[in-house]
Amino acid sequence: MAEMLIEATGLNTYYGASHVLRGVDFSVARGETIGLMGRNGMGKSTLLKSIMGLVKPRSGQVRITGRDMTHRPPYEVAQLGIAYVPEGRGIFGNLSVVENLQMAARTGTRGQRDWTYERVLETFPRLKERLGHGGQQLSGGEQQMLTIGRALMTNPDVLILDEATEGLAPLIAREIWRICGLIRETGISSVIVDKNWKHVTRITDRNVILVKGQVVYAGSTAELVAQPAMLEQHLGV
Repeated sequence: MAEMLIEATGLNTYYGASHVLRGVDFSVARGETIGLMGRNGMGKSTLLKSIMGLVKPRSGQVRITGRDMTHRPPYEVAQLGIAYVPEGRGIFGNLSVVENLQMAARTGTRGQRDWTYERVLETFPRLKERLGHGGQQLSGGEQQMLTIGRALMTNPDVLILDEATEGLAPLIAREIWRICGLIRETGISSVIVDKNWKHVTRITDRNVILVKGQVVYAGSTAELVAQPAMLEQHLGV
């Protein structure tokens, strides 16, 4: 039985009077790569924020490595090995590439130090060329690389990527997908949100589709790809 790192059950999350998540169940096992899919406004980012403690669900439960973290602050969720790359990236623009990376460096929950400063720079050679640049001086693609690199410096058990390649040039997006595949090979669990389902399903084990805040599909990648009508209906491909 695989170890469950994230278990969200029955989540109901609101923004004011707007009921965004409606009884959502979502889980991530150790070593698993999951695609979280759905059109814009269907609740994907809200689900991730509810897991991270950035938004408080009105009901339901979020357990991280078996601990109830439903109403705990985000830093406590992060301390349990969950690294979050938000839509919009959230880098520190007034800090250099080096400072952005080194400020996040720490040992993982099991004492692992797999992702060192040197390894991150080997993985992201473009960042190595811009170590002295401030975060605000980087292109969008470079900022995304920096945010992923900074998350890896925490030696996480789960890496959450919200809009992994949103707004990036095709060449840079291809590099991000390469890195996502590399991360999977290292055994880190991942949750990936991206509009390009073809790229997502090349590296995922399972996929979850949200429609109007409800799970309409949760199953293996092979099962999903074998249902073109499902993809057409819910992802508009």
